[in-house]
Amino acid sequence: MRRRELMLSLGCALTAARSLRAQQKSMLVIGFLSSVSPGPAAPYMVAFHQGLTETGYADGQNVAIEYRWAEGHYDRLPAMAADLVGRKVDLIATAGGIEAALAAKHATSMIPIVFCAVGDPVGDGLIASLSRPGANITGMSLFTRELTAKRLELVSELVPSADAIALLVNPTNAVAERVIADVKEAGRSKGVRVDVLKAAAEGEFEIAFASLVQLSPGALMVGSDPFFNSRRDDLVALAARHAIPAMYEWREYVTAGGLVSYGASLPVAYRQAATYVGRILAGAKPADLPVQQPTTFELVINLKTAKALGLTVPQLLLARTDEVIE
Repeated sequence: MRRRELMLSLGCALTAARSLRAQQKSMLVIGFLSSVSPGPAAPYMVAFHQGLTETGYADGQNVAIEYRWAEGHYDRLPAMAADLVGRKVDLIATAGGIEAALAAKHATSMIPIVFCAVGDPVGDGLIASLSRPGANITGMSLFTRELTAKRLELVSELVPSADAIALLVNPTNAVAERVIADVKEAGRSKGVRVDVLKAAAEGEFEIAFASLVQLSPGALMVGSDPFFNSRRDDLVALAARHAIPAMYEWREYVTAGGLVSYGASLPVAYRQAATYVGRILAGAKPADLPVQQPTTFELVINLKTAKALGLTVPQLLLARTDEVIE
């Protein structure tokens, strides 16, 4: 009797295991390719999962997600993208800028690709046009480069005495040289000298900031870069240590103690991109989905940081601020 019960129990367990394997095999799989690390990206992933939920998908229930994190090493992305293609995922979502999106594009022309946040997808050669992206790619554009001149204008308004501004860029970023050209052009139009600092690894931040002592700029612009964003606490701390007013792209820098930021919302971008992921998994074609663009841009100022730097925020600028952190 006991042997019969044991065999019955084992049979039920085997059946359940087979059922689970069959369920997993039939589950849609998203390959998530990011140029950064999972820790700093956590708030954005919450928004991404929210977007999936809005379209009826949940990780581990009716869809599985395979993550690939390059942790700031952009040279790892092509192999990671190729690995996801080799695993025959149903869709690849990319995050952390143009590098991950280009790696996915070069790896496949068949698997649908949705990019969560790319500054200039047309100018960077990712898609044909915003309204008709074509092929297998669509996603969310953030107007990163288009806002360069505006950021310089805002930091100049906040620090009117600055006749020189330093620009920190990651030289391994695919658009670094174009960003430098844009900022220098904006500086010429304002009569402001632009000094370029470069850092491609965490150990190079100290060296770059040490150059500020010799260059003596009135302010700093931190270029848009996924690796920089993943190390935002370090960059904010260095700006505070060197008492340099700094302009950033994302509000997360300012909530971490940075002075000012101007740009779109990354969580909103991730959530909206995820809704495209859901629509494509349900049958929509990427070529038929126009690239989404932000409709609002946030100007965020940290008054506590401004006070520590001895800055008085002009009332006209304060009136245009979307969020004030005190």
